[in-house]
Amino acid sequence: MLYGLLADLLVSLHLGFIAFALFGGLLAVRWLRVAWVHGAALAWAASVEIFGLVCPLTPLEVGLRLEAGLEGYSGGFVERYLVPVVYPPGLSRSLQWVLAAGLISINAGVYGWVWHCRRIASRRLGE
Repeated sequence: MLYGLLADLLVSLHLGFIAFALFGGLLAVRWLRVAWVHGAALAWAASVEIFGLVCPLTPLEVGLRLEAGLEGYSGGFVERYLVPVVYPPGLSRSLQWVLAAGLISINAGVYGWVWHCRRIASRRLGE
């Protein structure tokens, strides 16, 4: 039971990391220093997609599930949990490139907005 609970907590952590990689730049509007941590998370998430890497959380989760007597799975976290829900079946390398481009594009827009908001705020302070 403990291993199953730990595996479920790890899935939650994994989903939180993905959400942070996608939208963590929005936190930089309020806390600019978050941008450094988010930049590292974004670089890792994009690298996983671009180079077809396996996140180290995935084998850890599978191992915990096996220790709990549950069924493990092959492939990565994205293929297991996100692709069946959001994307069509069959994650291909070209789809991974599209995912990476989307990740980078979303965050380029977010940081453009953060920069714009900071610029407006600094102008108001200078008035």
